[in-house]
Amino acid sequence: MMRSVRVLTRRLWPSRAVDEFVLSTVLLFLAVTVVRWLRDPGSALRVADPDVAIVVIAALGGTVLTALILSPPGRRSGGHMNPAVTVSLWLMGVFPGRGVLPYVLAQLAGSAAGTGLARLVWGRPVSGPGVGWAALGPGPGWQPPAVLLAEVGGMAAIVLVVGFVLAHDRLAHLLPYAVGLSVALVIALLGTRSGGSVNPARQLGPALLAGHTEDLWIYLLAPILGAVLGAGLDRILRRLPGRRRLPAGAPRTAGVPRTAGVPRTAGVPRTVSAPRTAEGADGSYGSNGPVLVAAAPAVIRVSSGEAAPLSSVPCPPSSCAGVAPSNAPSSPVSSPSPARPSP
Repeated sequence: MMRSVRVLTRRLWPSRAVDEFVLSTVLLFLAVTVVRWLRDPGSALRVADPDVAIVVIAALGGTVLTALILSPPGRRSGGHMNPAVTVSLWLMGVFPGRGVLPYVLAQLAGSAAGTGLARLVWGRPVSGPGVGWAALGPGPGWQPPAVLLAEVGGMAAIVLVVGFVLAHDRLAHLLPYAVGLSVALVIALLGTRSGGSVNPARQLGPALLAGHTEDLWIYLLAPILGAVLGAGLDRILRRLPGRRRLPAGAPRTAGVPRTAGVPRTAGVPRTVSAPRTAEGADGSYGSNGPVLVAAAPAVIRVSSGEAAPLSSVPCPPSSCAGVAPSNAPSSPVSSPSPARPSP
């Protein structure tokens, strides 16, 4: 039974990575598009003041990010679009480790694809002065150590916001908006200073195509360091007195608990050996609100040989750490009764 679940899970991971590739491609295409129209000297929408322009870019960027997380691909994959987000959620114990590499590769590939697509659509202005492929860079007087610290701090702050929301069930549905707002604030505060990338995928494609690779290592490394720092601080904060502690191994988002409420029947163990991250073998991430983690219903084999999704089984209140899936019915799946031996 568990072998079939693991095989199905391995087959579905590529499709979730494809969703991340599509989301990252759209994100970078729109990011370059916004910069092209707001910063190109020949654009009718150009905002001449850099400080005003970065605020507008930040607002549009946060809105786009939230919309992509709420989109169907975002609901399926979790809507990371950022290698640092994927790493931080893995370190926080709410994303499976074997999904990190496929997600990161898909996000970086989407960065290059989205930037190239913007060049094909908008033409020469994308690579012209004032736009420069939308590649980010430090402001005047900002040295590499200062840029590194600023980018690390910005990413760590975003991770702490995510951890805070995930730790409070009543706020789980606000996570996409919290992430979009946090990223918008970081861009507005750091955009004209350190660059405000906080996303290796945001910088990789534009920097490579623009040929501005001298500071690329900072924008690739700093968000990952910020993810590690933020996840570590989140772990410390959750151990402080008065903070709600979760049971060991329990997911902090909408999903399936480690012990599923399945009646004891022949061939179906009551405790399902699901991963600690509550990864879904059916690949879905459905809930009352999209989340940034893998918290999907798994698939088990009942004694009749048919696959039954755990999302159709009510989640015991003692082990659910998040919002129950919105498609969960009010009664458990009926399982065939075990055969009784003849007297």
